[in-house]
Amino acid sequence: MTAPSTTEAGGTPPGPAPAAPRRTFGLAAATALVMGNIIGGGIFVLPATVAPYGTVSLLAFVILSIGAVLLALLFGKLARRSPVTGGLYVYPRDAFGEFAGFLSAWSYWTMTWVSIAALAVATVGYADVLLPLDGNRALEAAVAAAALWLPAAANFAGTRWVGGVQIVSTILKFVPLLLVATVGLFFIDTDNFGPFNASGDSVPGALAASAALLLYSFLGVESAAMSAGEVRDPERTVGRASVLGTLGSALVYLLGTVAVFGLVPHGELAQSGAPFADAVDAMTGGHRGGTLIAIVAVASMVGCLNGWILMSAQMPYAAARDGLFPARFARVGKGGVPGFGVLACASLGTVLIGLNYTAGPDTTFRVLVLITTFTGCVPYLLSAAAQLYWLAQGTRERVRPAGLARDLIVAALSFAFSFWLIAGAGYAAVYQGVLFLFAGIPVYVWLRGRSEGGRRSGVTRG
Repeated sequence: MTAPSTTEAGGTPPGPAPAAPRRTFGLAAATALVMGNIIGGGIFVLPATVAPYGTVSLLAFVILSIGAVLLALLFGKLARRSPVTGGLYVYPRDAFGEFAGFLSAWSYWTMTWVSIAALAVATVGYADVLLPLDGNRALEAAVAAAALWLPAAANFAGTRWVGGVQIVSTILKFVPLLLVATVGLFFIDTDNFGPFNASGDSVPGALAASAALLLYSFLGVESAAMSAGEVRDPERTVGRASVLGTLGSALVYLLGTVAVFGLVPHGELAQSGAPFADAVDAMTGGHRGGTLIAIVAVASMVGCLNGWILMSAQMPYAAARDGLFPARFARVGKGGVPGFGVLACASLGTVLIGLNYTAGPDTTFRVLVLITTFTGCVPYLLSAAAQLYWLAQGTRERVRPAGLARDLIVAALSFAFSFWLIAGAGYAAVYQGVLFLFAGIPVYVWLRGRSEGGRRSGVTRG
């Protein structure tokens, strides 16, 4: 595993020097990591979540697909400059200093464990199709916790296991989903689509609000950049894997969501806990097809959790190497995975699952999704700003006029896209997200104070 350079940030990595890099992800595994992290709970759950907005959410999917490709291109360019683990922390840190890097790391880390909790909760709707849970809250919470801790165990086994699980789970879910997304188009009933704008708000308002929810389904576009230290030839592979994984995911999303909207009546879709299972049942006229899709959905979500748990450990690992996160996050096990980061994320996610089933899953899932939109977009904004800073500074090597114009457009549009999504998340989500973000400031103050105090004590003793 590769640690980011600390010389530019002025930090001193705690503990012994890291082991030699273990670059275990090739293009196939890196692309599978991106697709596996993107395609998970979103494709299986969010069509029902955004159905109350109407088919305007399909237009939001198109806009999000374009924006996600822009972000993929942005992260590919940034990875060429800093091909190390923890990309979305490294880029703001190198451009703007340690505090910006810490805010990006803290926000992204918050997004990962909140997102993991939401995704684990989402598995319950499809598990209920396989083994009826009869509304038993304790049993539902246990299923969600199991969906979280099984992939956590795979992460403890090491990055090689994570890459293998990602390839298998991505193939397992991509093939049948694409089949449904194509064959299902022939069974569409246009009367099922419902109104274009069912929200009662303006079209731009409904578009922004549905896009803020749907961003949850595209989180993961940065996966290859976040794990660049484990990717072979990251300068080339990260960008290619990010774009290929995003395009493949967008294709499945767009076709699949159109099929679901056209197969399930609008009123039923808005109340569905397993919309893809209901869509297949509508195609086959029975329940066997829906049961098969439920199996695929559960496997997909567990595979997605497998990749996201790795992501949740990578960001604090990179920050801890610079002394901007507690030192325990920088400890790497024999399998090449920061074990404490995995444990912390899984534990915090379990706490949120418990709170979720105390407060009520229908309400809390939506709240968690919107919080992930805010906390996920903060690192996107800072990374786009870092690229704009470097381009304006003119320090990039071998800048050609055509390439400079292209990179400026990609970075500027990525910044604007992230800003628009934060605005669409709504006042409540932004308020709660800011509270999560500011809660990290005392951690930064404490770590910086101890670091500065240690350096001064060392000078005094000398």
